[in-house]
This record gives sequence, structure tokens and C-alpha cells, in this order.
Amino acid sequence: MHEVGIAQAALDQALEQAQRAGAVRIHRIVLRVGTLSGVEPTALEFAMQTLLPGSIADGAGLEIEPVPALARCRSCSHEYSPSDGLLFECPHCGALASTVLRGRELELARLEIS
Repeated sequence: MHEVGIAQAALDQALEQAQRAGAVRIHRIVLRVGTLSGVEPTALEFAMQTLLPGSIADGAGLEIEPVPALARCRSCSHEYSPSDGLLFECPHCGALASTVLRGRELELARLEIS
């Protein structure tokens, strides 16, 4: 379950940002997770909840914002939401060559601190 490592990295980043801001408490952590990132949001949430106790984020609310996939066809420039899988077919022209524009995100989006 690689989500534990990802959760630890996200918590470390949140703690670092809170420290830089002089905060003593993290009230809410918001993560953006793309549907193509390979991360299971439920497992990530579980992992985060196991890591928060004992830190200044103990009891913090956790929000995971899903980022839907968006691709652009290299042949006709049509933008579309690809279906699951590794091979994206343009629904407009049928080409298999596309550029992923969105959906691979995995980032700390916001913190609520005091």
C-alpha cells in the first residue's frame, strides 16, 4: 500500500508549511488527487488518519479533492475525458495519440492553520 508513503510525505509537507507560517495547529488538510495518479483516495485517507495523532494535525479534517482526467487528441486537438485504462481513444476522430492535460495531480492544495 504505497498510500502510506504518500500520506507521510503529504503530512511532512503540511507540517513544514505550518512551521514556516508559525502555526501551532493544523485544522484542515486539503489534498488534490488525480484520477490517473494511481492513488486510491480511500486508502490515502485511511493512511493519513493513522499518521495524524501525536502531531499538530491531530484531529484535523482531511479533504480529498478528486481531479478528473482530461486529454487532448494530438491528431484533431479535441479535448475529452478519457475512460479508465492506459490507452485513450479520441471520441471525435478515433486516434490513439493523446496528451494528458489533467488527472495526474497529487498535491497539498490548502491548509487551515492557527
